[in-house]
Amino acid sequence: MTKAKRQMLEDIKLIDLVIELIDARIPFSSRNPDIDNIARNKARLVLLNKSDMADEEKTAEWKDYFINKGFHVCVINSLNRGDMKQINDVVRAACTEKIERDRKRGIRNRPVRAMVVGIPNVGKSTFINSFAGKGAARTGNKPGVTKGKQWIKLSQTLELLDTPGILWPKFEDQLTGLKLALIGSIKDEIINIEELSLELIKMIGSLYPDALYSFYGIQADGNEDPAHVLERIAVQRGCLSKGGGTDYLRAAGLILENFRNGRIGRFTLERPEDI
Repeated sequence: MTKAKRQMLEDIKLIDLVIELIDARIPFSSRNPDIDNIARNKARLVLLNKSDMADEEKTAEWKDYFINKGFHVCVINSLNRGDMKQINDVVRAACTEKIERDRKRGIRNRPVRAMVVGIPNVGKSTFINSFAGKGAARTGNKPGVTKGKQWIKLSQTLELLDTPGILWPKFEDQLTGLKLALIGSIKDEIINIEELSLELIKMIGSLYPDALYSFYGIQADGNEDPAHVLERIAVQRGCLSKGGGTDYLRAAGLILENFRNGRIGRFTLERPEDI
């Protein structure tokens, strides 16, 4: 992380715009606060990505939250090329001052130079590939740019520095780490999957009480213990061990997979008013 941060501090000198991707399901926890310090005095664009898996109403609230913080904001699903159409106009709006300065200096049609940042697994690579298309053109070294740095042409008006680096988030508390594990930003290999699934059941049960019961086709049972919900889902989906017992690990993995691919429903696990 220290190396990535140092690289970003060096590269930011070349940048007009910082494009930050966050996960719309956990818009607060999927941000790294260091980015605000690194990108100060730069134009900012926040992309609420994976919006197709988030609660649409809550995503609108989060969009307002970031706009009130002074950011330009787009709500996107980076797998949907149609969502990319809005970005060029927002980029121009975010960089109005830069474009006007260029015009006064007699510089016309110079593309905005951008850096895409975000924590692991928020969809940076997917966004770049989707926005630029398969034929993303590397424009080569630019005059005045450090030797060896390459720029990718995302559109006629936007170029991306291809060395943005990756910043891990700060874990201010265990809940932040838990939410990041839920969206897959932390490797499952170092996580207790059963415990993680129980926390997910608890969160969904609190915010969207009927969602799990509806998706898995089991009868709602009041304020049910998460372990009991996991067991009932395991039985309903045939997650059984060779001896006929309940395979909790398999059931836990199933629930996490169904959450991560949006099959259970569209969930936002954080609320602006709680920040």
